[in-house]
Amino acid sequence: MVRSRFSTLLSRALELESMTDVVVAGGGLAGLVAARHLAESGRDVTVFEQRSDVGGRVRTAHEDGYTFDRGFQVMFTAYPAAKRELDIEALAPRTFTPGATIASPNHRSVLSDPLRNPSAAPQALLNTDVRTADKLRLFRLQRELADVEPVELLSRGGTTIREYLADYGFSKRFVERFAAPFYGGITLDRSLGTDSSIFEYTYKMLSEGEIFVPADGMQAMPRQLADRAHSAGATIETDAPVTELETHEGEVTAEVGSETVTAESAVVATDPQTAADLTDIDAIPTEPVGCVTQYFALPTNRAPATGQRIILNAADDRPNTVAPLSAVASEYAPAGMELYSATFLGTPEEDDAELAAEVRAALQSWYPNASFEALELLRTDRVPLSQFAQPPGYRDALPDPTAPEGNAVLAGDYTRWSAIQGALESGKVAADLLR
Repeated sequence: MVRSRFSTLLSRALELESMTDVVVAGGGLAGLVAARHLAESGRDVTVFEQRSDVGGRVRTAHEDGYTFDRGFQVMFTAYPAAKRELDIEALAPRTFTPGATIASPNHRSVLSDPLRNPSAAPQALLNTDVRTADKLRLFRLQRELADVEPVELLSRGGTTIREYLADYGFSKRFVERFAAPFYGGITLDRSLGTDSSIFEYTYKMLSEGEIFVPADGMQAMPRQLADRAHSAGATIETDAPVTELETHEGEVTAEVGSETVTAESAVVATDPQTAADLTDIDAIPTEPVGCVTQYFALPTNRAPATGQRIILNAADDRPNTVAPLSAVASEYAPAGMELYSATFLGTPEEDDAELAAEVRAALQSWYPNASFEALELLRTDRVPLSQFAQPPGYRDALPDPTAPEGNAVLAGDYTRWSAIQGALESGKVAADLLR
């Protein structure tokens, strides 16, 4: 499927210059989608990826029977681009139970959609953290958004999520105990200063589909995309960073290591900073929004019941959320053990052990009858670039895919919105521009 660059050095050494119809710089979600659609249209396409494997920011490690995604990432089955670009069933999706557990010291409650999860209806109806009026507002909003096309929702917004919720009538209690930690986990902004269009879009997706992780980890998605691109005829070379890109009249030249590759056109689908360096497009958002995700193991016989739901920290953001990963996907941990992830927003300065102590203390306060003495920190991922900032009106400042000079286009979530949906959609948009 993926051909290492070093395996082709001998044949390429015989050529002063390589030729292809389209160069795709970057083997993340956007680049792989663009490559597939261009190859299906009959174009000769070569993807150059700087790392040894495809995926971009969507990466997975397997160690000692555990599966570690780089940062807490999940997928929405209702994303339109996901349904178009991926064979979701082939990914063996492992789904979270709809809703969430709202946790604070010595107190937990469940908020769930009783229409999608009838077994949790009594818990949701009796939930005292969210008042009945707010539950009715959620149901009304769900009905209103059902009649709106997803693409239209992204053209709305213009206020913060916090302002939107207040204008809709949601109480401060609802905002602080549920919306802030839940949407803090989605947008990495617990202040809810993100554009409200992101809230409307993701709330619609949550209402109409499920949240899942693939049984083999999140990187199974880009690997499936790479298989599809390869089957369509695209060539994928890894360990091959594009270090320079120049556009001339009617052609593009790319420097890949010590080699010059000439093509009719190019798709720049790298990370934001590299894309900005290659194209000199100042509008590409390069200020990152980060997070820290820690992974913990606990013997199954000591693990509290979580109901396969994300746990929201209603008290503060230390950590913001905890996810019972192996309760959702048993493949994520060896037999007899459970795997949890805990996510801190931003870039906390505390070392790994200090953060782990906060996680242990939080879990113990939420589940006072359980014992977390055996909770073991397995891994810490500090992810400085998880998203880019999306304040109200952010879309007005994003670069157009056609912003680069000549026959080059941009593909990346930074041309749409910061999500897997945005990345997948941007790849299709880029391919359509060059076909």
